[in-house]
Amino acid sequence: MTEEDINRCQIQEWYPNFKSCSIKTIIHELPESFVQYLLDDSGPFLLPLSITNDDALPNRVHKPEEQEDFVTLEGSGDEAEEPVPPPSFPEFEMEIKASIGSLGGAVFPKLNWSAPKDSAWISSTGNLKCTNFSEIALLLRSSDSVVHDLCHAYDSCTDKTASRPSSFFLALRKWYPSLKPEMEFRCFVRHKLLVGICQREVTNFYPALLEKKDDLEMMIEEFFMEKVKGNFGSESYTFDVYVTKDRRVKLLDFNPWGASTLPLMFTWDELEEKLREEGNELEFRIVEGRCGIRPGLKTAVPYDYLDTSQGSGWDQFLRNADEELRRQTSSTEAGA
Repeated sequence: MTEEDINRCQIQEWYPNFKSCSIKTIIHELPESFVQYLLDDSGPFLLPLSITNDDALPNRVHKPEEQEDFVTLEGSGDEAEEPVPPPSFPEFEMEIKASIGSLGGAVFPKLNWSAPKDSAWISSTGNLKCTNFSEIALLLRSSDSVVHDLCHAYDSCTDKTASRPSSFFLALRKWYPSLKPEMEFRCFVRHKLLVGICQREVTNFYPALLEKKDDLEMMIEEFFMEKVKGNFGSESYTFDVYVTKDRRVKLLDFNPWGASTLPLMFTWDELEEKLREEGNELEFRIVEGRCGIRPGLKTAVPYDYLDTSQGSGWDQFLRNADEELRRQTSSTEAGA
């Protein structure tokens, strides 16, 4: 794998060419000061100081100045340490606010390659829906996947010359609350041949997929032949799609072959071997029963790290989560 293969999978590189068959997206170049904010772990976990009134999250997530041992600097005598001021990105925040508004008021954020799915635990709704700048900053700052984009994107490259790309971008994708996870699929292309397809959500069994399997395979293979093959520069890669209820296939993302890309219901050795098999038939895998369910990515934050005292940032997040749970429970009971 080369740096060029990795770079082609950046959303700001592929989206302009596949805009007509993808999800509406607005892309912003990140200020270097915001990149450094995402990487900074030298002090307390601060959210940016918001210049608008529509951000519901508190600016400070952790309050070390309220701890008993956070009183003075070492060797500073009786002088109390000043609280660390929160960062602020007013121009960038206003650009993001305008884009969120033009995309319907809610977005799904991702950087050049990765979405912060591993930090969904920190959201009061448990997903990546963002309605303001603070929510986006919180998810990005909490994500190991984002750190991989920022620091390790080229680690698997045979011709690695850089530790990071010259620029980073934030893609804001229109949020669709009605999307069904079982209709999202990962497709594997080796030497320009589609060799495998599988469902992306492997932690659940969806019986409806069993009867749709052949039809889905036909639609996705047709989409590959008409929209993707010949229009993406790499010979080997993966791409993710979503199949809508009206039988349209939407391109979600490109990822490099191997490296940090998950093969999900395959192994990379299996996919490599398929090219050596006679006939090279496309294989479509889904979870066909509860015994086939696979574990998903689990992330958590150590409880001892949290400042959950009344009025703290985490206290507010927990309250929001409780309110969201009560809302969802009420909606379920009402529809029963």
